[in-house]
Amino acid sequence: MNEQDLCKKRLIDLSKQANRKGIVLFSDFLNLNEQTIYHQCQNLLETKTQSFGGRDFCERQMIAFIPDALYYEWDYPIACLKATPNYPKFADKLTHRDVLGALMNLGIDRSKLGDIFVSEQAYYFFCEESLVPFFTENLGMIRHTVVSVAPVDAADIDFLQKFEEKSGIVTSNRLDSILASVYKLSRSKASDLIQAEKVFVNGRNIVSNTYFCKEGDIVSVRGMGRFVYVKASGETQKGRIRFQYKQYL
Repeated sequence: MNEQDLCKKRLIDLSKQANRKGIVLFSDFLNLNEQTIYHQCQNLLETKTQSFGGRDFCERQMIAFIPDALYYEWDYPIACLKATPNYPKFADKLTHRDVLGALMNLGIDRSKLGDIFVSEQAYYFFCEESLVPFFTENLGMIRHTVVSVAPVDAADIDFLQKFEEKSGIVTSNRLDSILASVYKLSRSKASDLIQAEKVFVNGRNIVSNTYFCKEGDIVSVRGMGRFVYVKASGETQKGRIRFQYKQYL
């Protein structure tokens, strides 16, 4: 059984267990490819589902499997941790890769970790709630920088996710047209990205040029970044569509 089949089987099994036991169960953090598998097998699931990554803008998502007969309130078992250099004056300027490497070197599976955010002199990451004591006790250094780790409210990282509001002009809000405008590509190059399975909309891999962007769609392109399609905002004199989007920085 290949990785895609194993992922599909895990998701279906979790849904069956949640339905049988009458409790909410959760997947690990899913990457974009795994989220595509989740979308593809939704008609095989026995429960309702929701996805969340700790904050609305997170790319890696945990799936909640919610039985119809649920009678209690529940929360995602997701925690946000902040790593702060003990000696800021002598701290390295660390990157996303540095933080991820330090976490993985502790023997943690990537599926137990959500998104990572880097700011000036502070590093934030989401993880499964049960791992909080492990990280606070064992993550003492990132590269050559000594750090202290503590849980924080996920709202504290709102300021880290910055957007630049932009606008463009297209002949239609078809995905290849939007990509060409946002990334300054030819339509054929944009189509190549889609056909190469490098484009995701709201966590789902889109392989057809005929997808039309809708308000609020989060578009991710492998190796190029992400943006939010905000809305169409009128037409030019030549009948082309003006649209607004927010590009992740």
